[in-house]
Amino acid sequence: WPEPEVGVCQVAFDETYLAQEDTGDKSVEEQKRAEDLSKPPSVWRRYGLQIGVAVVGLLIWGLFLFSAPEVFTRPAIYAAFASTTPLFLIIALALTFVIITGEIDLSFPAVMALSMVSFTWVFQSGGFLGVAFLAAIVTGTLAGAFNGFLVAKMGIPAVVITIGTSFLFRGLELAAMAGRGVPLTDPALDGLRTLLVGRVLGGIPMQFFWVVVIAVMLWYLLNRTRFGSHVYLIGDNSTSARLMGVNVLWTKMGVFALVGAMAALAGMIASFEVSYFWPTLGEGTLLNTIAAVFVGGTSPFGGAGSMMGTLIGGFIIGALNAGIVSAGINAFWTQAVFGLVIVVSLVMQVVIKNRVNN
Repeated sequence: WPEPEVGVCQVAFDETYLAQEDTGDKSVEEQKRAEDLSKPPSVWRRYGLQIGVAVVGLLIWGLFLFSAPEVFTRPAIYAAFASTTPLFLIIALALTFVIITGEIDLSFPAVMALSMVSFTWVFQSGGFLGVAFLAAIVTGTLAGAFNGFLVAKMGIPAVVITIGTSFLFRGLELAAMAGRGVPLTDPALDGLRTLLVGRVLGGIPMQFFWVVVIAVMLWYLLNRTRFGSHVYLIGDNSTSARLMGVNVLWTKMGVFALVGAMAALAGMIASFEVSYFWPTLGEGTLLNTIAAVFVGGTSPFGGAGSMMGTLIGGFIIGALNAGIVSAGINAFWTQAVFGLVIVVSLVMQVVIKNRVNN
């Protein structure tokens, strides 16, 4: 019998062996991948952004403590933080929801003023104080829901439409008040004033406690409810969320309405703090609020963010406001420092995200 060709048999054997080896390698790789997915995420993967934000906050605080110890070792400066920071931090906590969905709201400064119009009108017309308070919250909520409807239903980019509604709300407020302010010195307002901006426990402003309460409530809403899960899903991929049965329209209207309600509350706190409703209420809060959200680690691409991060970011921004002047730096550098902090925080987010994904 003729002997078989050795070359042909060897090639067949090699191909069979390599195919079996490739199959084995793939099964091992898939098994390792499945094991990795089954493991709980590491602390760094879960809280990397929050840890980074906390480290930045501690570094900034240490810098100011070193440069101006006579200021940052006194309780008065921290009482000032607790008084002024909540004016924008309350809104920033709600704005985190909007940015997680991949949207933005630039109209909340005007909503603050428009809500106070409802409050003063109802109160001056003889309405109960509780009804006036409710009227302000409802006005802010409806204004925010209107923004959400235009963004989600009409498909208009949020950054564009909220610029338009900002002019609309501010114009309505100025026309309604004829450019005049309203003093809030009526004794009938003392109860609400004490509740919103009173001093307790040796001088701690009530608005600080309101920030803590709101942060806890919104944390629960974002992390322990179906609504919060839908917010994250929409931020990751709006189309996939819709295919999974998420009502994108109502969810986006809900997050924008939440910003409007918190803007109304912040507007009342800011007005009662000075016992006067100025027609320009809200101007100057836009930069601080957005900076607090982004410095706090909320992704500008959507799908990632936390209440704790925004809370820390807000106090970082509040510290910068007072720390720059206290450290002897020209106040004109404030906006430059804000911009630098925002840029650095966004770069940190991208770097940490890439490290975690890899």
